[in-house]
Amino acid sequence: MVWFFTFFLVSGFCSILYEIVWLRLAMAQFGVTSALASIVISVFMAGLGLGSWGSGRLIRKYENRLRVPALRLYALAELLIGMSALLVPYQLLWGRKLLEWIGASSSWAYYLGSGTWIALTLVPWCACMGATIPVAMLAIRRRDPERSQRSFSYLYLSNVLGAVIGATFPLLLIELYGFRDTLKIGAACNGLLALSAMLLSLGRTEPSGPVRTEPATKGVASRASSQGNRPLALLFLTGLTSIGMEVVWIRQFTPYLGTVVYAFASILATYLVSTFIGLQIYRLWSRRNRREGNLIWVLLGLFALLPLLAANPGIHISRLLRLIVGIAPFSGVLGFLTPLLVDRWSVGDPARAGKAYAVNVLGCILGPLLSGFLLLPLISERWVLFVFSLPWLLMAFRPAGPSGKRLDWQAGISYAVVLSALALVFTQKSYEDQFGHGEVLRDNTATIVAMGEGRNKHLWVNGVGITGLTPITKFMAHLPLSFLDHPPKNALVVCFGMGTTYRSLMSWDIPVTAVELVPSVPRVFGYFHADGPALLRSPLSHVVIDDGRRYLERTYEQYDVITIDPPPPVQAAGSSLLYSKEFYAIIRRRLRPGGILQQWLPGGDPVVRASVARALKESFPYLRVFHSVEGWGYHFLASESPLPHSTAADLAGRLPAKAATDLLEWGPETTPEGQFADVLKREISLDDLTRQAPTASALRDDRPVNEYYLTRRRSGTRHER
Repeated sequence: MVWFFTFFLVSGFCSILYEIVWLRLAMAQFGVTSALASIVISVFMAGLGLGSWGSGRLIRKYENRLRVPALRLYALAELLIGMSALLVPYQLLWGRKLLEWIGASSSWAYYLGSGTWIALTLVPWCACMGATIPVAMLAIRRRDPERSQRSFSYLYLSNVLGAVIGATFPLLLIELYGFRDTLKIGAACNGLLALSAMLLSLGRTEPSGPVRTEPATKGVASRASSQGNRPLALLFLTGLTSIGMEVVWIRQFTPYLGTVVYAFASILATYLVSTFIGLQIYRLWSRRNRREGNLIWVLLGLFALLPLLAANPGIHISRLLRLIVGIAPFSGVLGFLTPLLVDRWSVGDPARAGKAYAVNVLGCILGPLLSGFLLLPLISERWVLFVFSLPWLLMAFRPAGPSGKRLDWQAGISYAVVLSALALVFTQKSYEDQFGHGEVLRDNTATIVAMGEGRNKHLWVNGVGITGLTPITKFMAHLPLSFLDHPPKNALVVCFGMGTTYRSLMSWDIPVTAVELVPSVPRVFGYFHADGPALLRSPLSHVVIDDGRRYLERTYEQYDVITIDPPPPVQAAGSSLLYSKEFYAIIRRRLRPGGILQQWLPGGDPVVRASVARALKESFPYLRVFHSVEGWGYHFLASESPLPHSTAADLAGRLPAKAATDLLEWGPETTPEGQFADVLKREISLDDLTRQAPTASALRDDRPVNEYYLTRRRSGTRHER
């Protein structure tokens, strides 16, 4: 049994590694949108469920005729999983090229095409992952029938422990080696598992055919059958609740953790560690084969509401403690109940375990879809958590046993738990409650808060301050347009934000396209700018809700100016896809001859600055860099044509009257010439940026150095490989 524990420890590590990297590779090929992320995660889970269910059915049907040792089947599955690490990146790339060739331009057609290709790519490989548990259970049942009744929880325990490692350690590998080389490490691990399992199958003869079930086991199976499908229904609900709540957790804890990949990893790691502890407790508790009673289910409902307490801005505790209080109790109880239900329903039967696991996975697929696309756009995080907790709280009113009596000690405690849960719902404050006056909007991607008065207005997305009213965003429009050697015909801004850059572009009376990922962001444009609604109605205005990179890949339009304002911080997860060489190659195809790219970089350490500068230098022959008027961040101007060394007077003279008025609205200077002079005197040499990290390579999709930075910060050195 020790071998199987090791196998599933490594297998769990590889599975999470693949999920993390495949999701990111899919975003690079098909777009950074919540719908795309949901598609990838749902397809991944669907493949696991299909493999678990399908392998279980095949084992039940052909076990009597199966003469091949089950360990060899397991070795084959691991070998195929290892092959997937090498093939999936190419399959995703082929899918993007196919969609470009087909010319899918509308959003629904693109989502349909990309979703279909992702499913065709990932489902077969993920099915191999899902098949490993029933196959390993068969091997255990043939080798040691007496220990097979709890084999699912044993394998699940080691798999979850591997997933804990997989939620954190791959982030270091990605920083050191990039996505593709990290996948190769995973492939090597799967190959080692396949070889070890094959050698182990040669060392001991494994009985073939059906295994006789002991009378005691038959009795347990009979009791399991008497429960009907109740364990399956509960498994579906636990999957639905757990993954549906993860969507809410990300929104609730982002204000405290930030949007970096390490924040998401810490949520996942807390969930998995707590699940592992719950599993360990179940393994010890189940040796006595006791009934769990209703109380633990009611506690699950209470613990589902603890994030309301942990995310309360009025409670001043550390970030780690917030995660432990908000996530650990619920996840620990879930780690106890999930294997309990599978063991109870399967009794060591691989086919029944495969079906049970598949039902749980089905809930995991539907949970985030229900949470992200139906509930969160309609109601607040508070009430979404209450919806997910309600089925478990109602268990307090379920009869405790065959006698139908409920007024025992557990019933009394259960009622008290329900009252405590209701108190949490109605007394705790949400993050946006602290802002007072403002607007709060929700959609399937984020919670938006627009708050403040006068110049002191701010935009918050999932609790992260995106921008304020600053002249920097005006220069993102006026600087590149003024550097053009011809009158502009149109312009594009990627990332709408408060709409200031878009508004400044519109002041040139040219067609302007704005691409924004979060649907609710343009809806608060009028909160920040009184003329916002009128500008949105202008025939020159075109706002697209989409991923900016995906839009540029699909459109055939060309622009005189493309201005990019990635969301802060510079380490934000997924933001590197707006700084990479691959992205700049797309932009070059969408710029007219003589067109200019304005790339805003909001700070970053020397390695990040040098990496972005090199990516631009290797993509465009002409490049100039200016420090911002407020002393932080950089305006990069890039073009395939020479950028003139115009004076401030030259640049000011190219401004239309409306544009000049817009540029002066917030100063800091009182004339357009003074405004441009303030920026021109801040020009810095590209060599000054790259010299700070001389060996830093150009930022690429495979090496997002801005997002993965932990080792170079912890060591106090600059990792510049």
